[in-house]
Amino acid sequence: MLIGELAERAGTSTRTLRYYEAHGLVRPRRSANGYRVYDEAELRVVREIRALLDVGFGLDDVRPFVACLRAGNASGDVCPDSVLVLRRKLAEVDDYLDRLTAVRQQLRTQLTHAIAHREETCPRKRQSAP
Repeated sequence: MLIGELAERAGTSTRTLRYYEAHGLVRPRRSANGYRVYDEAELRVVREIRALLDVGFGLDDVRPFVACLRAGNASGDVCPDSVLVLRRKLAEVDDYLDRLTAVRQQLRTQLTHAIAHREETCPRKRQSAP
């Protein structure tokens, strides 16, 4: 298939596919007239890349998954290097959730304190008559 068809089937743009190619993630072969030609395996690779990028992985993180697919595996996440990336990403997300939980607790504490100590003399926005 040509680049336009791959882009359409993968739900992306030809520009994005050329970007992936420039980063060594997608491998077209060239026809006699110089057109990029892709097989079904490249469609799987592009779909894997897009799925990983959509959940926050970077291009460097994607490389082991692509290599795993290219090695003939049914999924890009079954190889040891992919598992390492998944573990690292999960640890990052867990850390982020821990920080968000701490911020949430701080906000709850501050709100509870503010409500308990609010004063009736605080200025209120007055409603103006129509």
